[in-house]
Amino acid sequence: MADTALLPPQDAVRAAVAVPRRRRGRFVPLLYVLPALVCYAAFVIVPWVHSLWISLWEWNGIGVAEWAGMRNYVEVFTEPALQGALLHAFGFIVFYTVIPIALGLVLAALVAATPWRAMPVIRTILFLPQILPLVAVGVVWKWIYSDDGPLNGVLTAIGLGRLARAWLGDFTWAFPAVGLIGTWVSTGLCFLLLLSGVGKIDPSLYEAAKVEGCGPIREFWHVTVPGLRKEITVAATVTIIAALASFDIVYVMTGGGPGYTTMVPGVQVYQLVFTAGRVGTACALGTVLSMLTCAVMYGLNRLTRER
Repeated sequence: MADTALLPPQDAVRAAVAVPRRRRGRFVPLLYVLPALVCYAAFVIVPWVHSLWISLWEWNGIGVAEWAGMRNYVEVFTEPALQGALLHAFGFIVFYTVIPIALGLVLAALVAATPWRAMPVIRTILFLPQILPLVAVGVVWKWIYSDDGPLNGVLTAIGLGRLARAWLGDFTWAFPAVGLIGTWVSTGLCFLLLLSGVGKIDPSLYEAAKVEGCGPIREFWHVTVPGLRKEITVAATVTIIAALASFDIVYVMTGGGPGYTTMVPGVQVYQLVFTAGRVGTACALGTVLSMLTCAVMYGLNRLTRER
């Protein structure tokens, strides 16, 4: 208001009126996102807070609840079955994130270096698993892995019948067999994200690398990979969340078995609620998983932030 005192009376009045308008204008963008915020709060935040409250009780979902305090959380970190479910979820990150991003980087670099006429068909084939229902994917791959399925049939036909086995019933191979389905599903998405990023890299960087005597491998590590930092972050974020929240494929293919070798938190929560009647423990497990997911996402964003 001190500056308006030096202005002519009419201009001073206009300036004094414009200041509150500018302040009110700061809140206008919030009005556009308000419907989404209301829906997010109603269907995500409120249920999460309610689940957090239930996790503090011993409840079977029907009878009277008994106060448990932090006892359910102690069970999550001390009960071997619940610990194993969390460890398996993080183990799936290798199959859902690390391997697909590595394959996507290699494929994107190869395609960018030598464009193929059949590229539209290749993109469609690689991205196809993303649009298929995961339940259907689980049913098909369960048949492929079965004792008399195509995989064992091919191994027998090429003289490797000794390698044939009940893949989903083997305590050693069930987990990687299910994990490879995650790799198959995620690779196409990672490939397309990274391929779109390769097109944004300045070609002069590759020319400068060639002038410096860099070969294809050094170009890949020193030009392509750093230039795809943002795309790698997006791909890692999406696939890590998919790995930690996996349910459909595991439930359809193994149900967490054999034993608990493929058990993940999503299936464990389902069984705790609908089979064991341990609703409080299930909510505690879900709360721990959500917090761990947020922590992983925060760490990922910190690591990949541009300096």
